[in-house]
Amino acid sequence: MDDRTRIEPLRTKPVWQPTREEAEAAVRTLIAWAGDDPGREGLVDTPRRVVKAYEEFYAGYKGNPAEALARVFTDVEGYTDIVLVRDIPFFSHCEHHMAPFSGKAHVGYYPSEGAVGLSKLARIVDTFSRRLQTQEAMTAQVAEAIETGLRPRGVAVMVEAEHSCMTMRGVMKAGSSTVTTQFTGIFRDDPNERMRFLMLLRGAR
Repeated sequence: MDDRTRIEPLRTKPVWQPTREEAEAAVRTLIAWAGDDPGREGLVDTPRRVVKAYEEFYAGYKGNPAEALARVFTDVEGYTDIVLVRDIPFFSHCEHHMAPFSGKAHVGYYPSEGAVGLSKLARIVDTFSRRLQTQEAMTAQVAEAIETGLRPRGVAVMVEAEHSCMTMRGVMKAGSSTVTTQFTGIFRDDPNERMRFLMLLRGAR
């Protein structure tokens, strides 16, 4: 089996998946638990809307990173320098509280066997962000997907995000942000390359 088909780190999948009707019933239960009446006019259609929204929030479970990186362009006129896509917006949900977090991802790599369409890097971010996540895991998964799919000389990923589980509950520190990074290949082994990646990001500010 080609390594490119084994991009996504395996996660335990549920042995069963509720029906849409069961999911809507669960939303009604939560509404009642919160102290409201799921049968009142303003809430009667909420379970249906919530389940539909969840299909969008967690569409990443149906995404396949290997497909996004399947087409590699080898005719790049000998280009071998860094490719960097900055400020890719994303939205995700914390797996601990199912509370949203959002921010920007910055993805760079050094081509070796060719380049991929720039929009595909954003698609990789979407695939992993639209799941129940931790920022640390998401950062590592994006880097691993590009590393396995493109076999570049190195991958650099930085994610900056604000977590509502910190701003809306708990310590309630609005405005705080979290930064995570993951480096492979030349970025991991050469401090100068890591510094170059960070300098290119600062140049966008």
